[in-house]
Amino acid sequence: MTWGSAMSSSSSSPSSPPPPGSPRRGTGWVVAQFVLLAAVIAAGFVPPDWPQGVQRALTLAGAVLAIAGLGFAIWAGRTLGRSLTPFPRPVEAGLVTRGPFAVVRHPIYTGGLGLCVGYSLFAGPAAFALTLALGFLWAGKLRVEERLLTAVYDGYPAYQARVRWRLVPLLY
Repeated sequence: MTWGSAMSSSSSSPSSPPPPGSPRRGTGWVVAQFVLLAAVIAAGFVPPDWPQGVQRALTLAGAVLAIAGLGFAIWAGRTLGRSLTPFPRPVEAGLVTRGPFAVVRHPIYTGGLGLCVGYSLFAGPAAFALTLALGFLWAGKLRVEERLLTAVYDGYPAYQARVRWRLVPLLY
């Protein structure tokens, strides 16, 4: 998993690294995701709250989901190793298909969504709505990443066929 960018129509190949700050790296995707992540966190400090009757159950479920999501994201990041980048353009350190990448193709996003949904269940409806927006942003970003991964790694289409789910098994 890498983390966002549209390729520019410049003459350099997908394997040549774009300069730092280049839009070809996906800086816009990265900025948007970090702005939304900050907004999710900030939304936990403003009303409205969840209704009193469900707040305790949502807090408990949220804590479990957030911890599981964080753990899954850390496992995925450690498995990715030198290939880890917040940008959609892959770092050409080899295609990683083991560990959490054998379950879903973008496990860092999966873990991040678990963490944010878990936090939102504790924080309130505004945080949950922003988490949904973040999920849609990541869905778009991972589509860009998959085009770039296909261009860089000959084995990526076979990996996509083997690991069907992008984020959540049986769902997406």
